[in-house]
Amino acid sequence: MSEEIQMEKDVTILAIESSCDETAAAVVRNGREVLSNVIYSQIALHTVYGGVVPEIASRKHIEKVIQVIDQALVDANMKLQDMDAIAVTYGPGLVGALLVGVSAAKSISFATGIPLVGVHHIEGHISANYIENKELEPPFVCLVVSGGHSHLVVVKDYGEYEILGRTRDDAAGEAFDKVARAIGLGYPGGPKIDKVAKQGNPEAIHFPRAKVAQAEYDFSFSGLKSAVLNYLNSCEMKGETVDQADVAASFQKAVVDVLVDHSMEALRKCGYKKFAIAGGVASNSALRAAFEEACTKENIEFYHPSPIYCTDNAAMIGAAGYYEFLKGVRSGYDLNAVPGLKLGER
Repeated sequence: MSEEIQMEKDVTILAIESSCDETAAAVVRNGREVLSNVIYSQIALHTVYGGVVPEIASRKHIEKVIQVIDQALVDANMKLQDMDAIAVTYGPGLVGALLVGVSAAKSISFATGIPLVGVHHIEGHISANYIENKELEPPFVCLVVSGGHSHLVVVKDYGEYEILGRTRDDAAGEAFDKVARAIGLGYPGGPKIDKVAKQGNPEAIHFPRAKVAQAEYDFSFSGLKSAVLNYLNSCEMKGETVDQADVAASFQKAVVDVLVDHSMEALRKCGYKKFAIAGGVASNSALRAAFEEACTKENIEFYHPSPIYCTDNAAMIGAAGYYEFLKGVRSGYDLNAVPGLKLGER
């Protein structure tokens, strides 16, 4: 079927996401209209361990995956036979968690004959921007910041990417989690630091802003994390009181400064006037405010998904899957979980 013929009729996709600790399913029409979006979060289960336990995540996905798929269809008031394709995250992520979603999608595809489309998790995050910004089309620059990823990417076309920079060590979200734990906030770190930082002074403590030699757009947050730990240890040794809010605010500002500086530099060099953010850390209020200000100053259009589409969800997988489907991408029943899948790889 040609792209022109496909565009004449609505394309409705059942999407499944299970790459980490959210079991999610959604029904998405034409890549941008969300008919349902069901997310079962496991945060409460993993909080006691201070982070995601892969084995527990996988077991809970097995329990919940069919439930969330059924609920997504009910919420959309549709049946399986109304679907044109099934899109599923197959990487990157936790291998056991990914396998649950992939297995469910393959089983449904095999039983119904509905085409299967494997989707890259990071492409899903980028595509979340299409859901609420109907006018957004490539090319544009996108910053993907999540628990496991920090990527600065040129979105050349749907499904076509050029990576400008990536993290050399800890991802931004990972640094948030580790620092939150160190200052006694617990898991998940991102939302907790965001909240506490509002009561703190971001100029109270100067933490380093790392630059990577010969790679101006790459990120490194492990030195910043170490600087926070050293500061906390120093206070303990001297018997000084640690102001939790000041540490959170100063750390958050150091992360935000680096993300904004690298992104604006890339936009200036590349000459693009459209910029988007994606991933769990993209819901951080300080980061959003800093980008609003920087983009207004540079006369750049700024796009960002609502917080519900920043965290792992299936609607974004449906959006990405739609454009893959239009290009004729179809996955076989040999589709497997690829935990280390890199952006741009198929």
